[in-house]
Amino acid sequence: MLTPQEIAEIAVVALDGKKAQDIKLLRTRDVTILADYFVICTANSTTQLKTLTDEVEKVLKEKGEAALRREGHRNGGWILLDFACVVVHLFVREAREFYTLERLWGDAEDVDIAGLLAR
Repeated sequence: MLTPQEIAEIAVVALDGKKAQDIKLLRTRDVTILADYFVICTANSTTQLKTLTDEVEKVLKEKGEAALRREGHRNGGWILLDFACVVVHLFVREAREFYTLERLWGDAEDVDIAGLLAR
């Protein structure tokens, strides 16, 4: 069984591997009961949005962590993957700018992911 931090980090690495943009990892456990971590990223297109979503689900399922639910619509520009302790938010740029989750969850700790990124 993976820890919430491990799930979040695996999601970040999977997203980075498929060229997601502006990946953010927020530690939310002290500001909400919804999840311990939020992973947020931007896709360049709805096609990439589907690719990113599929990759995160595949990689975490291989590690024994299947998503509890998947919400949103690729054509609507956003998808949410719920892993209970970690929620992955995937957006096309316009949807990310509209929802501004980083501002909404501004009290959450911004986790440094530089060591996880390939670039």
